[in-house]
Amino acid sequence: MTLKIATWNINSVRLRIGLVERVLNQLKPDVLCLQETKCPQGQFPSGPLHDLGYTHIAEFGQKGYHGVAIVSRVPFAEQNSRAFCGKEDCRHVSISLAGSKPITIHNLYVPSGGDEPDPGINEKFAHKLKFIDELESWFAKGSVPKGQEGVVVGDLNIAPLEHDVWSHKDLLKVVSHTPVETQGLLRVMKAGNWVDLMRQHTPASEKLYTWWSYRAKDWALANRGRRLDHIWSTPGLSPACKDITILRETRGWTQTSDHVPVMATFDL
Repeated sequence: MTLKIATWNINSVRLRIGLVERVLNQLKPDVLCLQETKCPQGQFPSGPLHDLGYTHIAEFGQKGYHGVAIVSRVPFAEQNSRAFCGKEDCRHVSISLAGSKPITIHNLYVPSGGDEPDPGINEKFAHKLKFIDELESWFAKGSVPKGQEGVVVGDLNIAPLEHDVWSHKDLLKVVSHTPVETQGLLRVMKAGNWVDLMRQHTPASEKLYTWWSYRAKDWALANRGRRLDHIWSTPGLSPACKDITILRETRGWTQTSDHVPVMATFDL
């Protein structure tokens, strides 16, 4: 059995539902996890997705900001959401896929943290660091039920490794690659004993990006990217991951997101 799990920060699902359809037709994932849907609960544009066979949808949304959703052509055994930092700001949704060994999928949208990497003067950055601390604590206690495998996907808004950014030296004081963030995300990964599937397939010595700023006049020519989007799995599942696809071409589509889809293919 092949299972394909994709993730994409869509930056408004209602605005870009046509692009979601295009990616579903091209990648044909079994499960697509979306972040930054910016869609109030109950207003998710499910009709076009149902037409493509994605009839199982778990959404957790609010008006204008944040929001996460999971769309699937595989039935869910259950679905849940979790609040972080005492805020109901729609940054997590999870589902479990039934099978001989069920798989729990966590879809996360970590706060971006604003522009100033100082928690003393920037509440957004303080929120991000607190979110990472809570995530580490939760994963350490166990976020996957006993007897199941697990996957974490999403826009984690941190590029943790040196070659996850276009210039390690230039970005050390830029939010998303500061040492306090990168060390924090590596602690999160260690706490949950997660395997970084993207780096399982691409060595840490090679550049790897999933995001290019809207501010660049020619994003492809400048190629000043960052790896902000991630797919992790439990160690028992990682050997089954046979391929990672980064659909870089979507960054050049008209009125697209500044993130691109990433997909893991598992042979179960």
